[in-house]
Amino acid sequence: EDLDALAAKDPDFYKYLQENDAELLDFGAGDLAEVDQLSEEDAPKKKRKKDQKPDVEELDEATENREEGQDGGQTELKEPTISKWRSAMTEQHSLRAMRQVVLAFRTAAYINADDGKNSKYSISSPEVYHQLLMLALDHVPTVLNHHLPVKESATGKLRVAMDSKKFRTLTPLLQTHSAAVIHLLENLSDAPTTKRTLNALLPLLPYLLSYKKVLKSLAQCTVNIWSDTSMTDPTRITAFLVIRRLAVLSDTSIRTALLKTTYQGLVKGSRVTNAHTIPAINLMKNSAAELWGIDRDTGYATGFVYIRQLAVHLRSSITQPTKDSYKQIYNWQYIHSLDFWSRVIATHCSPTLDPSLKVSSDSSLHPLLYPLVQITLGALRLIPTPTYYPLRFQLTRSLLRLSRATTTYIPLAPSLLEVFQSAEMTKPPKPSTLKSLDFGIILRVPKPYLKTRTYQDGLGEQLVELMAEFFGIWAKHIAFPELMLPPVVHLKRWLKMVSSSVKADPNGAKTKLGKPKGNKNTRLTSSVSLLVQKLESNARWIEDRRRQIEFGPSNRDGVENFLRDTPVEETPLGSFVEGLRKRSEEREKLLERAREAERKDRVKDRADGVEEEVDDVEQDVFEDDDG
Repeated sequence: EDLDALAAKDPDFYKYLQENDAELLDFGAGDLAEVDQLSEEDAPKKKRKKDQKPDVEELDEATENREEGQDGGQTELKEPTISKWRSAMTEQHSLRAMRQVVLAFRTAAYINADDGKNSKYSISSPEVYHQLLMLALDHVPTVLNHHLPVKESATGKLRVAMDSKKFRTLTPLLQTHSAAVIHLLENLSDAPTTKRTLNALLPLLPYLLSYKKVLKSLAQCTVNIWSDTSMTDPTRITAFLVIRRLAVLSDTSIRTALLKTTYQGLVKGSRVTNAHTIPAINLMKNSAAELWGIDRDTGYATGFVYIRQLAVHLRSSITQPTKDSYKQIYNWQYIHSLDFWSRVIATHCSPTLDPSLKVSSDSSLHPLLYPLVQITLGALRLIPTPTYYPLRFQLTRSLLRLSRATTTYIPLAPSLLEVFQSAEMTKPPKPSTLKSLDFGIILRVPKPYLKTRTYQDGLGEQLVELMAEFFGIWAKHIAFPELMLPPVVHLKRWLKMVSSSVKADPNGAKTKLGKPKGNKNTRLTSSVSLLVQKLESNARWIEDRRRQIEFGPSNRDGVENFLRDTPVEETPLGSFVEGLRKRSEEREKLLERAREAERKDRVKDRADGVEEEVDDVEQDVFEDDDG
């Protein structure tokens, strides 16, 4: 009726509207009519007198279309128009205003693309661009929730009335707005704006669950931001919150695809590992591990596929050896993958972290433990040379995490004792002024470090820490004295060998030498001797408490509950391990300060270089002017 009144009042303008009001969101004419009809149905109905003029919204829309015709097909957006849309969306929850905002927002999102050249609106003011982005990101979800409220079911699932006429009518708006947001995210470089855009996606997710293609693009875009180590941590955490929210809301098929996309993003983002990217990579691994606990059955299925893939790579490297076959195992992506799965299992198979589990085997992810341990042990010993001892330590820490969380015994002492028997630990090292190695960010030791005092000291610190951590897991176990006996015998033989002043003759005779022929590293031998003392002290402490019990080894409940309520820090070995951890944390803080100073020096040098280039250019210009 309103359009008929407009046709009678201004037939020329009505004809112009019929010819030029083809919308740009792939809407059919019927769809737009339904959106406007929904706006009119939700607005308060007022009786109009026969001689009453069209309302303000109609006149404003007519004015915009006139401007469009005068401006060669595009309407220049200005601040009063943005303010009018904001008022209509906040006060009246107008769908008509939201439709115009979505049109304009698509123009802003595609402003540097070819798709933006055929848009209904044009934007030339940065202030208008900013206001439009904030209006679309903040108020479009609010208007949607007003007309299509998200309801929570008794089981906690969120539900939207997707079979309603109103949802079907708003489908083109939703799809186009989502596509514009995704395109904007793919092209943003400003961290605060990226974070704001990601936050705006959270309330939209319930409306997009039926659009699998949109969700696929959205997941890929969000994972790319989350796995970009150059992004700020707050932005990457916000991206992860979107991923997690989508995993919680979606069904099994979408969740499976999302987990696969997330794992692929993690592997891609961990390719470059150094002192500056390792914090971001650890953030990725810790956050992604949480996703596999949302639906553990789905998590087991995806985990099985990717752990099997790691096993296939290891098997092909062993059974079909070539000159470079080991490189598909000894690289950061493979090592980070093993470490990531150890975090997944440690997080979701630990009764301590998950009170719903009585024992670790109650978790659906627990069957992945055995194959992961076997693959990690195989990779650990693939190339048993001193060059790759840092890699061995990386994987040992992953296995220690698994053993501690699941209370599963993993035989790690033999692989560490092998290092003690190497020439790097038994022979006198070469003097060196090289700076200490950071074993947390290297897999392969540089060649100049081999057989040096710096490398030997570093190996000694790592071995003592790892051996102490390994035995510290079982410091309260009733079988600790039997567990520590073979490694302690081995360590005592090593101490005797590196400190001995006699040399065995092939014929059985012994020749006395004037000075020791061991590694001549008293600092190293002292730290190992202290470790042996703590192990023996802890064994005596356990034996004293074993004398007070009245059950035998066949009593499984008694064995498992032995010293259950005693804090591990109260054991002789536990207090020693705690001290080593504090020392390691202090060393890490010193390294972090050194990295920060190095980073600032690098930025300063780069700035000085730019200033020198500018000075050279200015000097050339002055010389040309003088000439």
